Amino acid sequence: MRSIERAAYVVAALLVASGLVHLGVLVVTDGPWLGPVSLRKALTFGLSFGLTLAAVTWVTSSLALRPALRTVLLGTFTAVSVLETALVTMQAWRGVPSHLNFATGFDTAVSMTLAAGGGLIIVTVLGFAAGAVVGARGLGRSMRLAVRSGFALLVVGLVVGGVMIGSGVTEARTGNAQLAYSAISTLKPVHGVALHAIAVLPALAWALGRTSWSERRRVRAVAAAAVAYAIMVAVVAVFTGL
Repeated sequence: MRSIERAAYVVAALLVASGLVHLGVLVVTDGPWLGPVSLRKALTFGLSFGLTLAAVTWVTSSLALRPALRTVLLGTFTAVSVLETALVTMQAWRGVPSHLNFATGFDTAVSMTLAAGGGLIIVTVLGFAAGAVVGARGLGRSMRLAVRSGFALLVVGLVVGGVMIGSGVTEARTGNAQLAYSAISTLKPVHGVALHAIAVLPALAWALGRTSWSERRRVRAVAAAAVAYAIMVAVVAVFTGL
């Protein structure tokens, strides 16, 4: 295991631990689970970034990428994961919204940093997705399909996240904060579901690789799962009014 991968796994574990700690705090204090100032945001960001970072680290470890490029991409993704989770957690404990908050100069700086971090995440994931296209030839066909499909859906989730921030900032800047948060809430389910395909589909391919199934049968199963996952994302989008 490369040093950057070991570091990424450690950070991922700490992020997941942070999410679980906030879950415990919410349960013990009976705090609110809804709203832009709930500690639920610290919980979901910790768990989501931790699991996604672990999945991306695992999946990309088998891609044929240049060592320097792998280090830059994974190091950037790891650092931004920490930054995003830390800023959201800080604002949650301060009792103020983390995103779309332009009430003070400090809050504006935090909101814009989060938006910039989201953009940087999209860039790094696009780099990994390109690596999955050209650098996955050494993988079995079923795992290769799972990795490419997972990254495609991850990109969809990140694009939806970018739309969330863009539309929310537009509304917030016009003074309609409530409409801004409503717009984000509508897109959250699609964003969340699409993000975690990068963990689900490769994990399925890995599990199928431990069975007695032929590679052809495993490819069909992964293809069916990828199509089903994409349909699920589309259904969530329809039912949430996207």
